Amino acid sequence: MNAVSSPSADSLRAALAALLDGLPPSRAAQAVERLIANYRGTTPTDAPVLRDRSDVAAYAAYRMPATFEAVRGALGALRAAAPDWEPRTHTDVGGGTGAASWAVAEAWEEQPPRTAVLDWAEPALALGRELAAGVFEAEWRRERIGAALSLPASDLVTVSYVLKELTEADRAALVTEAARAAQAVVIVEPGTPDGYERIIAARTRLIDAGFTVAAPCPHSGACPIVPGTDWCHFSARVSRSSLHRKVKGGSLPYEDEKYAYVAAVRFPVTPAASRITRRPQIRKGQVLLELCGPEGLGRDTVTKRHGPLYKQARDAEWGDSWPPEEEL
Repeated sequence: MNAVSSPSADSLRAALAALLDGLPPSRAAQAVERLIANYRGTTPTDAPVLRDRSDVAAYAAYRMPATFEAVRGALGALRAAAPDWEPRTHTDVGGGTGAASWAVAEAWEEQPPRTAVLDWAEPALALGRELAAGVFEAEWRRERIGAALSLPASDLVTVSYVLKELTEADRAALVTEAARAAQAVVIVEPGTPDGYERIIAARTRLIDAGFTVAAPCPHSGACPIVPGTDWCHFSARVSRSSLHRKVKGGSLPYEDEKYAYVAAVRFPVTPAASRITRRPQIRKGQVLLELCGPEGLGRDTVTKRHGPLYKQARDAEWGDSWPPEEEL
């Protein structure tokens, strides 16, 4: 389907736009609305939600860019903590049409790892294979995602927007299996209170299995957030397609995807000294930064008196490490 191109947000959007050619916009919007309602349900499903090519095409066009950007953010933090590490093998669990695999291929574009995408929705796998043709190499394999899943040994395992679809027992089994199989595990969930709770449960399980948290946390100790008072999440800017605007209404050319994640590893890493946990608040002559550090939650106020650090604070973004590396 695609000419040879690099795995990037732009090439993904182009592939998805071509995918929707010939699919009536109203039908695509109706399919997306039905699938959103299904995915927002509270009962995990034991059957594929994406039924046919039309379902998959519509939902891929709607969700892949956001998933790609969220996983890209998590991978960027992992790479900052382990800049010299390069995975040679990658397993994308519940990967569907392969958004996380696009992000992995982009992150290590010079030598993308050998990727296996596992999902039980055959139409999603078929479409993912079509989208990735000429962009990156991957094996697309139908597998039931649950307690019985056995993963191949891999340098990197990604699990993005999957845990919500599983029972609590299957979630625990999947994270345990990922920990057994991988040197690095990256798990991404929606940036909601319940998504954060699933991430914290997975984080605890990974630490108990001997992993070190590489990101977003600056430590592998207990999360300092008091349960029920707040939740840790981040934001990725996503360009909106015409399909996005039709389904959600409004005219803004972008939206912000809120996500929670954990990246944990079995090799040495240098986590952030602290992490910016909210969008920086820029005031006259000062920037207020909400931070999570080894000592817990705190706030840093950077003013013009701090010289170059003040400009860096003004340019800092939600999710960045702090202070900048050259200031450590």
